[in-house]
Amino acid sequence: MIYFNNDYSEGAHPLILRRLTETNMEQTPGYGMDPYCAQAADQIRGLCGNPALAVHFLVGGTQTNQTVIAAALRPHQGVIGVDSAHIQVHETGAIEATGHKILTVPGTDGKLHAGQVEAVCKAHYEDESAEHTVQPGMVYLSNPTELGTLYHKAELEQISAVCRKYGLYLFVDGARMGYALAAKDNDLTLADYGRLCDVFYIGGTKIGLLFGEAVVISNPALNRDFRYLIKRHGGMLAKGRLLGVQFGALLKDGLMEQMGRHANRMADQIRASLEKAGCPLFVPGTTNQIFAVLPDEALNILREKYAFTYQQRVDETHSAVRICTSWATEEENVTQFCADLLSACEKCK
Repeated sequence: MIYFNNDYSEGAHPLILRRLTETNMEQTPGYGMDPYCAQAADQIRGLCGNPALAVHFLVGGTQTNQTVIAAALRPHQGVIGVDSAHIQVHETGAIEATGHKILTVPGTDGKLHAGQVEAVCKAHYEDESAEHTVQPGMVYLSNPTELGTLYHKAELEQISAVCRKYGLYLFVDGARMGYALAAKDNDLTLADYGRLCDVFYIGGTKIGLLFGEAVVISNPALNRDFRYLIKRHGGMLAKGRLLGVQFGALLKDGLMEQMGRHANRMADQIRASLEKAGCPLFVPGTTNQIFAVLPDEALNILREKYAFTYQQRVDETHSAVRICTSWATEEENVTQFCADLLSACEKCK
């Protein structure tokens, strides 16, 4: 079986494993207070062009989202996100478990727009009974989105401006940020995220690390007691240097960008084959996630050799699926999948 159902099926990039092995028997302080975490944090500050940024390393995405949102919001506040946001559809109520409501709005291909944020805030503050409802306190978005689409600089600037107007924190989930940064139509840099967001994170789990996410905080108010909250939410890794070592390798010599470009290129090959087979995209995209509509009969044939993720039924004979490439996707597997895709679709005609 060849897996195209996620971008974390493999372990870690060989260069990252090598650094872990090279440093394995060193003795360092625990809980992220080691030289490797300090060095990786400095690398991130340098890439963002801001020496004042606070950087913290956590283990996984859900843990990171929960910790950041809990740190930002007061008990009566909620977080604005689209109806397909990762925290809404794929985190088993983790945010609600902290006592905070997700204030959902309809997404457009998975994206949130500045006008929607403005509308939520205006509706709240113009309500005579505002104090009886959840107050918006933060905006959450992910880039790429849950549907693989990208935010561009102008969009993020507009959302950031509305957040500043209403005193909302802006939080960008960057679990797949490496693939976004490497996308051919991306115009955002790490420096832009540091300038426009109050907090964001660079995901490592999905792009070549064994585990790890790097939280980057530009708003000092959010950084207050943040390490207490990491501990309280179970995110303070005793062997924290494992996170620093991995991120140090990931951010050295453009490795993250190299892995992102590879995954996106593999995805482009599959998108080209889908077009050739006459299979429309469910949502257009340029990153490593491909959302396509295929005949059920063709999907049944492909499932004998390949794993991918079911999205939803489109009509009586077609379904939407997600096909996901990664930093480790082998080109020969993509070539074979594309040939089998064309063959399966041909049989359905």
